[in-house]
Amino acid sequence: MISSLLSNLNYTTIFLLMLLESTVVPVPSELVVAPAAYHAAGGSLNVLLVVLFATIGADVGASINYFVALYVGRPVVYRFANSKWGKMCLLNQEKVEKSERYFDDHGVVATLTGRLIPGIRHLISLPAGLARMNYWKFLLYTTIGAGAWHSILAAMGWYLHAIVPEEELEATIERYNHYIVGAILAIVLLVVAWVVVKRKRK
Repeated sequence: MISSLLSNLNYTTIFLLMLLESTVVPVPSELVVAPAAYHAAGGSLNVLLVVLFATIGADVGASINYFVALYVGRPVVYRFANSKWGKMCLLNQEKVEKSERYFDDHGVVATLTGRLIPGIRHLISLPAGLARMNYWKFLLYTTIGAGAWHSILAAMGWYLHAIVPEEELEATIERYNHYIVGAILAIVLLVVAWVVVKRKRK
């Protein structure tokens, strides 16, 4: 799988795959951005452009979710999540409600931190739209969060190029990804705790 991705990845496919990942299509970003950066370390792509096109794709996909939620409302979003098509995208009402609770608990910071959390990342734009969050603020936080996540993945892919042969890349990315997700969750919890403490002091 990874060998096929490495031989076909370019800036357009990176953009499109990350656009899909930020809507409701279950495309694992770690198996796109990290291999692209691995490829960039070999000289075929520019790692900065990999992060840029991945982040722009995420912005476009997240914006689609935002405006769909903004204009069609909660009943239609839930109906889709519970439909056959929603289940094909690994969606259900419980996942959407989970992302809503996260957004409600943590406010606009959820748009930033939510981009770093598996299971929340591609859905956090739905409650932002349902809550009618200011679009430009939403886009700013989405860009920062997505850019940070893609930079982490790109750094991992670039690093692995020097130590891992191509045929072992997929398994290595999946192993490293567990550690990265754990570290990010710890950071997100610290950020959320800091915001809560700051608000209580005010």
